[in-house]
Amino acid sequence: MKDDPATALQKKKRAYRRGHIAEWLAALALSLKGYRIVARRFRTKAGEVDLIARKGDLVALIEVKARAGEREAVDAVTATSARRIAAAGDIWLSRQPDAARLSLRCDIVAVLPWRWPRHFPGAF
Repeated sequence: MKDDPATALQKKKRAYRRGHIAEWLAALALSLKGYRIVARRFRTKAGEVDLIARKGDLVALIEVKARAGEREAVDAVTATSARRIAAAGDIWLSRQPDAARLSLRCDIVAVLPWRWPRHFPGAF
């Protein structure tokens, strides 16, 4: 049986809100680790990056996943989504005046219920 449109809209709004909260928590956790958040929800035709963070000459493209467990969060990033994130990150990097000296890394931050976000550097 299909959900009625009102219920479907409520579910969509809840998921959207949960995503924003997860990204906020991930940004806070990364900031406390010494990263500077330079972009949120960076969108291009090639794809979207949830967070772009810098720590010195390192640029981390962060995919934030709110899931029940760490394994589910890491497994939720498919090869296709990883390519799109990397492509969007390349576009962001090409627009930076100091792009030649920056190195790029793709990370995952798993936001789990009632736990501090877990950072997986170089996850994909």
